[in-house]
Amino acid sequence: ILQLLGATAAVYKQWIPNTNFETASNWDKGRVPCARDVVHFDKDKVVSVFVNSPHMLTDMYLPLNGEFVLAAGAAFTASDDSWDPGCDSGGTVRFADAEHRAWFDPTLWQDVLPSGELRPSGPIFSVDEERVPCRYDDVIFPPETSFRVNTDSSQPVVQLRSISVMGQELNTPSSWAEYLGGPSAPLQFHGNGTLQVTGTGCPDKSGCACGNALDGPRICAALLRVSGSQCPEPACQSPLQPLGHCCGVCGATINLDFTPDFDLQKYQDRLVQELLSQPKYAGVQMAISKVHKAQTFLGIMSRSSTPLIQIVLIDDRAGVQAGTAAEQLAADIMDSIAQHGEALGISSSKMEVATGSTASGQVGSHPVSRITAGTVMGLLFSLLLLGGILFLYRKGKLRFPALRLPRPWERLEEPVSPAPASDKGFDNPVFNVEPPNADLGEETPKDLQVFYLNPLYD
Repeated sequence: ILQLLGATAAVYKQWIPNTNFETASNWDKGRVPCARDVVHFDKDKVVSVFVNSPHMLTDMYLPLNGEFVLAAGAAFTASDDSWDPGCDSGGTVRFADAEHRAWFDPTLWQDVLPSGELRPSGPIFSVDEERVPCRYDDVIFPPETSFRVNTDSSQPVVQLRSISVMGQELNTPSSWAEYLGGPSAPLQFHGNGTLQVTGTGCPDKSGCACGNALDGPRICAALLRVSGSQCPEPACQSPLQPLGHCCGVCGATINLDFTPDFDLQKYQDRLVQELLSQPKYAGVQMAISKVHKAQTFLGIMSRSSTPLIQIVLIDDRAGVQAGTAAEQLAADIMDSIAQHGEALGISSSKMEVATGSTASGQVGSHPVSRITAGTVMGLLFSLLLLGGILFLYRKGKLRFPALRLPRPWERLEEPVSPAPASDKGFDNPVFNVEPPNADLGEETPKDLQVFYLNPLYD
């Protein structure tokens, strides 16, 4: 059962490639140099090389900046032209370029046990962003190996729990800072990314997000470079796109909203023991972790995000059967949540499925909580809208057309006759015109009407 669980509180990731002298793939000829060979290191390439045994060579050109780390008994001696059974012809052998090996390449890392042994394969896998060391992981560079890794990153700081180099575990900020000040660190690590050792694990029992989202494009670019710059064609029409994964998958995803009582490790163990270990799910794999989903409002992406537990289920079936076993397991998980979700600290869940025979669909297990949340959000939005309109009206930024409705009592009142106009007129400051009167010595005809357009009193 412990092997099936495939996860512990701490996660150890080990760097795979090395720059050892005895590694055949580090040489352009695909073999380790022999007595008749001329060894050539590019003078401008910075390199750290671990040498584990004695070597006899005809000649060797060294880099301007580099180091040889010699194990006990390791040495270089000049060839005495004696016959070497494995080196008949000889020639120039060049050391391969190690500059392109990137930290955020998932193909260069492997999950290991604390002892450094390869973790047995099981039903648990990781989405692509979590195949690279996460912020609470332990990183191991195997002892008696040299390496060079490019740490270019979109993050200002790449945090880790610990780093083991040459068999020495560095798990405090001070010990890591001391190592960085030594002669080997600049030869082993290069790039704009800054590695930081914190010495602390994930403090939340509901799990911690990996923290590699900003470097997701780098991770996917490295994976697609290996696979031919494009994702493999999925067997389902509408593949799912899990958060933190580069390519679409056939199968099922379940997103869980959780309470403070939720324990990620215990829930994963429960799923493995009760469901994944069943013979009918032998070909199904599961990835479960905390992720942050970006919030959207009216189709606009928000800067804030919501933490949730993501479960990704895939299987090894092909054709129209692709994803069907994962779909059945997802249905069993949803049934279990409906019965025991509250006790496990799960407040709501949503399932999405894509198989070789059906398009993707989704089902909610706790619709009441979602409807309630939707209603509350609708009311809050309405209040904000009304408040905004009132604020703009008070500030004079928004005006409404004046509507005057006739009042019943006004209809019963008789219209008041206007007061008789004065026959003496008045001064008009705009037109400076006076009405004709008796003082002018002229008699005004009775049928003459005089009108005044006064813009001051309009």
